[in-house]
Amino acid sequence: MSKLKSATAAQAGHSLGRRIAKHWEYYLLLLIPIVITAVFKYAPIYGVQIAFRDFNPVDGFFGSEWVGLKWFERFFSNYNSTRMITNTVLLSLYSILWTFPIPIVLSLFINQLKNKKFQRVTQTVIYAPHFISVMVLCGMLRIFLSPTGGLISTLAQFLGAPANLNFIDSSSAFRTIYISSSIWQDAGWGTIIYLATLSSVDVSLHEAAKVDGANTWQRILHIDIPVLVPIIVIQLIMSFGSLMNVGFEKAFLLQTPLNKETSEIISTYVYEQGLLKAMYSFSTAVNLFNTAVNIVLLAVVNWVCKRLSDVSFI
Repeated sequence: MSKLKSATAAQAGHSLGRRIAKHWEYYLLLLIPIVITAVFKYAPIYGVQIAFRDFNPVDGFFGSEWVGLKWFERFFSNYNSTRMITNTVLLSLYSILWTFPIPIVLSLFINQLKNKKFQRVTQTVIYAPHFISVMVLCGMLRIFLSPTGGLISTLAQFLGAPANLNFIDSSSAFRTIYISSSIWQDAGWGTIIYLATLSSVDVSLHEAAKVDGANTWQRILHIDIPVLVPIIVIQLIMSFGSLMNVGFEKAFLLQTPLNKETSEIISTYVYEQGLLKAMYSFSTAVNLFNTAVNIVLLAVVNWVCKRLSDVSFI
């Protein structure tokens, strides 16, 4: 039996070798992204050990003292840690709740447009905000929400709100501003993958449904949505897999001393501790905790989706 297995393994090895020799150009092209990924994605993992050391750049990785879980204990004993974790989770969950379904709904409506020219114009218009940089977007928000002359503040006053409303510095308004601006900027771009999936639907299915008397809503419900389910599940898994990785740039650029109660999240805290205060070990420990939570969430959501819909990454 063992000889049979060895012979089979040897034969598979020879077959692989012949395949590589025959198509060596493709494997050479494949080698380039593999090397880039290894250098820029996996090699830096070596530096994660500083989360367990009292890192000093002069002493290097191995010269710095090993302190174990000291920095993790320091983070969880910090009175702000619970608030930061809560802010990060809530901002991510609210973002998924509001920004995830909107591209799906938009793509279903755009797919039903009969005038192809109008459909292309609509797609172009809703794609455009995605190409505005985060810094420019945050500058626009600060101008629109300015308590003195801002467009939103002026409209609010016109509708009877008190004068000089300072939305940008309001802790209670931060999440609304963050999520609504994300919807405006990225909802259109998110429709691309769903529209591409809907374009593969066989037209004859819709024609047969029309013959059977199905209206537009029934065709969407029984033809379009089932086609979208696998890609929706994959996108949902990816969204939960990065639950703790709330966009640092926008949160940081919209953060002020007055709205810090809700705008301070783990990524902004890591930036403050790691780059501004040069506490490399502590910030690495906090970010490692953040990454570990993402990995666990990814595995759990992937398992749940596989049980419920039989669609998953693995």
